[in-house]
Amino acid sequence: MVVPRIVPSMKIGEIRDLIRMKPLELDATRRRLSACHDIDDLRSAGRRLIPRPVFDYVDGGSEEEVCLATNRDAFQRRRFRPRALAGVATVDTAARVLGEGLPFPLLLGPTGYTRMMHPGGEIAAARAAHRRGLPYTLSTMATTSIEDLRRAVPGAELWFQLYVMRDTGLNKELVTRAAESGYRVLMITVDTVVPGHRTRDEHNGLVIPPALTAGTLAGIAVRPGYWMRMLRNPAIEFAHIPGKAKTISGSISLFDPSITWDTVADLRTLWPGKLVLKGPLSPADARRAISAGADGIVLSNHGGRQLDRAVAPIDLVAEVRSALGPEASILVDSGIRHGADIAVALACGADAAAIGRAYLYGLMAGGEPGVDKTLALLTSQFIRTLQLLGMRSADELRAVGQDIFQHP
Repeated sequence: MVVPRIVPSMKIGEIRDLIRMKPLELDATRRRLSACHDIDDLRSAGRRLIPRPVFDYVDGGSEEEVCLATNRDAFQRRRFRPRALAGVATVDTAARVLGEGLPFPLLLGPTGYTRMMHPGGEIAAARAAHRRGLPYTLSTMATTSIEDLRRAVPGAELWFQLYVMRDTGLNKELVTRAAESGYRVLMITVDTVVPGHRTRDEHNGLVIPPALTAGTLAGIAVRPGYWMRMLRNPAIEFAHIPGKAKTISGSISLFDPSITWDTVADLRTLWPGKLVLKGPLSPADARRAISAGADGIVLSNHGGRQLDRAVAPIDLVAEVRSALGPEASILVDSGIRHGADIAVALACGADAAAIGRAYLYGLMAGGEPGVDKTLALLTSQFIRTLQLLGMRSADELRAVGQDIFQHP
């Protein structure tokens, strides 16, 4: 009996080529990351690997999490008007921030307790950023010290983020150490004078490092990989304030609620490099920041983790740019999960965007390769968005500005 071919003109070898199976990837991390096609996929992968209190610390916001939701909506509600036949075979993603050129309009913002998400922590994130020529910002609440990070990534573009402490001597010490270690930019966060009420963390009783309580002991059975990594690596502590705080609220209680614009001016005299303020949300505050000696600002509501119901920072970029003019550097964070969000930020008038959760999802999902995956996804999404918009460069998008949007 002759079995007819599925397609009479095709040979068996050609059919085999069409249905050839993808080789099995034996490395679990590479296999997991290869299945992640956007930041939401990385978030889902990280959620499967990380204990709930740790995941909720990254994922959650303050109070009712209204701000957390509106940050994303503020980016997603904008609609583009693309240009056709613009010749976009290649696009230039270069940007300038604080007088320095970047290959891509993005930086990795500061995140606390980063080794709690993965033992690679701050060093893994900084290495991934360095490979792409992007700045990495080390937090005051980091689990790797200023000096250890510099030794681990000697050629990296590093920024240091300062929470102003009640201990003025510690503030001066941290600023001095960052300058001596070659950090180029000091980022002063001004929206944490009192702690936001992060309900998920309160429910979970989060402590640093995660404690082996009765609840977490039960969780070892479903998250064994996480706990084995924790046990095989050095204990987690706050590298810049060791032994001073164990809980989220306890750490923020060390911050100084009495800071004023005079505080910023005093810190300006201590810092020899570029200085930015993270947290101003109004044109008036932005102008005051520049008057106090800042070279730029980060429009931010702390990713929805401090004042709930605060305005989405992206909605203020155009107004702040108008107030400051073209010279001051304006960065924006809070809600960026896609390369198209970066395009929105530039069209509104920002020089670059900053991410936090987005790269932490990658870190949780796959350590340093996971952060690489985050940056690769955002880069490819941004380039594709530029091409589909008919923009040949990031600079051209900024020049076109909000005319690229469909207005009601």
